[in-house]
Amino acid sequence: MSKRLYGLRGASGAENTKESVQTGVTDMCRALFADNNLSPEDIVSVHFTLTKDLTALNPAFALRHGDVGIDVSSLALFSSQEVDIEGSPTGMIRVLVHAYLEEGSKPKHVYVNGGEKLRPDFVRK
Repeated sequence: MSKRLYGLRGASGAENTKESVQTGVTDMCRALFADNNLSPEDIVSVHFTLTKDLTALNPAFALRHGDVGIDVSSLALFSSQEVDIEGSPTGMIRVLVHAYLEEGSKPKHVYVNGGEKLRPDFVRK
């Protein structure tokens, strides 16, 4: 079977502490990688955004230093600030993972630790 490139999304809530950002990134990415059965060879890039109130820790750093079930040391990681839209939730870390999955796969997106409010239709049951 052939593979094609997919975009896998996720979000986690966090408080502005190193520990909370670390936990949010680790929980979100561990579930995203496991639910989609990803290996490092499948992943093209990982792009994080975070709301402007989260300044304690870079999510790319958190991913490199967290236990997410796979070796992330060679992955292309990038972080940027989320667009600041009036009325948007604060304390949010979002991720977009570009990865190869078997063609016809149904990507599993992960919203945890308060990130569920962003996409209740993707909440894990």
